[in-house]
Amino acid sequence: MTENIQIVLATLNARYAHTSLALRALRANLGELREVCALRELVIGVSPETAVEQWLAGRPRLVALSVSVWNVVPLTRVVELIKQRAPEVVVVLGGPEVSHEVESQAICALADHVVTGWGEVTFARLARAILAGAPPTEKVLAGEQPPLDRLAFPYAEYSDEDLRQRRLYVEASRGCPFRCAFCLSALDRGVWPFPTEPLLAELQRLHARGARRFTFVDRTFNLAIERAESILGFFLGLLRARPDDPVFVHVELIPDHLPERLKALLAAFPPGSLQLEIGVQTFNPEVQALISRRQDNALTEANLRWLRAQTAAHLHADLIIGLPGEDLDSFAAGFDRLVRLGPQEIQVGILKRLRGAPIHRQSARFDLRFSPDPPYGVRSTDHIDPATMERLTHFARFWDRVGNSGRFSRTLPILLGDSPCARLLTWSDWLHARLGRSHAIPLETLYEGLYEWLAARGDAEMAGAALLADYAASGARGRLSFGATPSSLGSRDSANGVATPRRQVRHLSRDAALIDRESRHQVETMEPETAAIV
Repeated sequence: MTENIQIVLATLNARYAHTSLALRALRANLGELREVCALRELVIGVSPETAVEQWLAGRPRLVALSVSVWNVVPLTRVVELIKQRAPEVVVVLGGPEVSHEVESQAICALADHVVTGWGEVTFARLARAILAGAPPTEKVLAGEQPPLDRLAFPYAEYSDEDLRQRRLYVEASRGCPFRCAFCLSALDRGVWPFPTEPLLAELQRLHARGARRFTFVDRTFNLAIERAESILGFFLGLLRARPDDPVFVHVELIPDHLPERLKALLAAFPPGSLQLEIGVQTFNPEVQALISRRQDNALTEANLRWLRAQTAAHLHADLIIGLPGEDLDSFAAGFDRLVRLGPQEIQVGILKRLRGAPIHRQSARFDLRFSPDPPYGVRSTDHIDPATMERLTHFARFWDRVGNSGRFSRTLPILLGDSPCARLLTWSDWLHARLGRSHAIPLETLYEGLYEWLAARGDAEMAGAALLADYAASGARGRLSFGATPSSLGSRDSANGVATPRRQVRHLSRDAALIDRESRHQVETMEPETAAIV
């Protein structure tokens, strides 16, 4: 069939496990052109030459690329090579990175057309015109936004290989009602739901084909409670019908909007089946006001405490470094507060200037200085100097390896103590000075570095025992210099069937060891040192 392909929809994903929902939505809505269109996904790190060779195979007439902040650099080279080797091929761009500031981007200058915003209707119209030999004279085409019930669902575009090996992205709605200055969703003018019953039918078909991991990309999954109830109830029905056939569902929740009827559903999910992403970003009310973020901090904290105590959900909370008006002390207070609430993961991110996001309007006022290169991370602010920002960047990387990985459950409370951010930042500074980097660090080096630093502070015996037990429980097979690893713990670093991702399984094992299901309410009254590890 390769010789019949006239349209190639392509992108570079961050990992093989990822899939592009956008490309599948475009193909599903091509109508009669769908059969002459092929999906071609590769992974960042593949050479542009290899990508061009594969995407031009079969001599397509049109190559459309999905461009994000993460892949714009290699895709710019890809477009340059396509225009050198096959100038007759029409190159069309779409995606969040090229939907704003089009005139200033090298990749847009190289391409033939750019579709900004929603692409299903506009790209299909453009593709028909190009293949008919009558392309529009306009280079930049604003995407038409149709009612969602007019769009074909993209889920049939997932292949059997996708279902077996990769993460499936699904959406119950588009848009966001909030105006957070750092987020592109601040540009939305509302929230548009997909019709619920047809969506549930699509999810049922995916499950029948073998899908077991579902990642919802909705910014506000629990905005409309009835819709959230219907979807969560659907997955609970699957789990109850076949408890031996696990399903894993990821949704993003507004942290201060959990009515009792939704809580009841969340509490019913068994361990290893539900992940909740909760965007806290900052606990500082003044900073929240500066970035137009509406959040009831007291209710957010109460809901996080309830979720940790009364559900088996894996909680993934987000914080951002470098927000306008936030200094190191303010970030540290928020980090410590969140650690003591006990989510399994705290994603510490560096503020980025996404193209089109309102944050750029505050750059002068708060002296926000961003990297000119993707992903445009902030380098300094009027409250955080460049040296401190660099320290915090290392801090975030080390925290992900140690705090979020699930490999250090026994060691973490010893490391964090009563002042989690201060202790972790001090260790991060020390380890970075020793290694000269905060990336590409072998697991054993982290264990050795933790032992040396903790031992120098009088915690040698306790730290050694905790680190050795953590190392054995992780299933690692190397050797550590400070003692023989216990063999009785065995390896817990394995997937739970085909549903629960590996990192979540590690946290699941940790939770089982620390908290009996019947006594989760005790988390609410634990001392800070204990709450930091559960």
